[in-house]
Amino acid sequence: MNIRWAGIISAVAVFAATPSVAQEIKIKRSDLPPAVEKTVAAQSAGATIKGFSKENEKGQTYYEAEMVVNGHGKDILIAASGAIVEVEEEVAINALPADVKAGLQAKAGEGKLGKVESITKKDKLVAYEAKVNKGGKTTEIQVGPGGGPLDHEE
Repeated sequence: MNIRWAGIISAVAVFAATPSVAQEIKIKRSDLPPAVEKTVAAQSAGATIKGFSKENEKGQTYYEAEMVVNGHGKDILIAASGAIVEVEEEVAINALPADVKAGLQAKAGEGKLGKVESITKKDKLVAYEAKVNKGGKTTEIQVGPGGGPLDHEE
């Protein structure tokens, strides 16, 4: 019995010490580091800013700016240095390239496609991500820039 409890306590200690994938905290614009603020100012010209968050992932600190540009959502993930890490931008389904739309629909199966976003990293389009509603459950799927499968999720 003591061995069993020792195993349970060890498992709980390991779980508690393991950092989660990303911890996101809502922050104010005034909390942004100067380099991040400079990037936000440049990227948000003409946009409506919805909010900011700070997250730690794999020991790195990132800042996210959520905004609306020309009526569609755009989220920018920024490193503490001010460098843009990732941009997720909402794309209307009817504005998608035909191959991408077909790839998303094929992957969604009988599910209904919802919001679609392009994912750009290092100024390169790397994927499209879509919300899919099937049987009352919402999931996310991704396809590559040409509509094909990805080697790994972005």
